[in-house]
Amino acid sequence: MKLQLWRNATLLLNIDGISILIDPMLGDKGFRGKMPMTDSELLNPLVDLPFDKEELKKKLERVDAVAVTHLHPDHWDDAAIELLDKNIPVICSDVISGQIAEQGFTNIIVLKDQLQWNTIEISKTKGRHGTGEIGEKMGIVNGFVFKKDNKSVYIAGDTIWYDEIAAEIDKHQPQHIIVAGGAATFSVGDPIIMTSEDIVKVCESAPESTVWVTHLEALSHCREDRKFIQKKIHENGIAGRCFILDDGEEVSLKYL
Repeated sequence: MKLQLWRNATLLLNIDGISILIDPMLGDKGFRGKMPMTDSELLNPLVDLPFDKEELKKKLERVDAVAVTHLHPDHWDDAAIELLDKNIPVICSDVISGQIAEQGFTNIIVLKDQLQWNTIEISKTKGRHGTGEIGEKMGIVNGFVFKKDNKSVYIAGDTIWYDEIAAEIDKHQPQHIIVAGGAATFSVGDPIIMTSEDIVKVCESAPESTVWVTHLEALSHCREDRKFIQKKIHENGIAGRCFILDDGEEVSLKYL
């Protein structure tokens, strides 16, 4: 398997030649404007994609399917709706499948729990996008586990650390885990995605797994940047198996 971070939560996962684009946010830098419920004047996203529009077009032509964890615009934006082939397979939960169908997509694969697509087993996992009233407003989110033969990768999605994440790790025993870091926080309430402390808990819960950190330095409500999280990784002695991806970086997911 290979994994490439495009920006924020947008990932390209290649499983033995099958390319799955996850949570595409494909719009230009600044297209979303100011982040609501914050005091920031910065325009989001804060950075462009790590390649130009011509290369993006070529990359999208090579995508075999899209997987969407939820419909917040930093995971599924107007540019993705416009640029993606409306016949491409879109893997998503039943919670959001109707909205995606209304946007013109005709090949929706509804994932209720687990299914076999092509040669890949795909499971839906639970998530919690914050706590209290903010968490309720953020709505239902999920992650995915992709498995083929003895290879597995767990994409946790936009979630904080809580007991269900430990349960998903115990259930699926993923060799690789991709988490959304950055401690995104609004003017009120607690973080809505993982803090560096949460990331450490993931590593402690999965001592045999490699953890990859994404969702960094692209949105103005994120409180922790790559430098801060890298420092915490070193302080906790997990630098050998917890890595921060740069935008555009591609890595091979190694397996025993």
